[in-house]
Amino acid sequence: MKGSQEMSDRYIIEVSSQAAGIVVRTPDGYRFFAADPRFNRLEGRLFRNAREAERAATRLTDSSLKEAA
Repeated sequence: MKGSQEMSDRYIIEVSSQAAGIVVRTPDGYRFFAADPRFNRLEGRLFRNAREAERAATRLTDSSLKEAA
């Protein structure tokens, strides 16, 4: 349909241009599936939207970098 914007049911979540995982829309929100073991802590977690999942993955990476320093 012209002029309508359909939202996708799945999104790839990237952090620093690398795939962190995907989120899939469910009736309860967006469920995260890790594509990289560094993001296993988010595995199965529900988010309100894909952007929220992306922010969580970014925070996880930022906290890992701080711990390594």
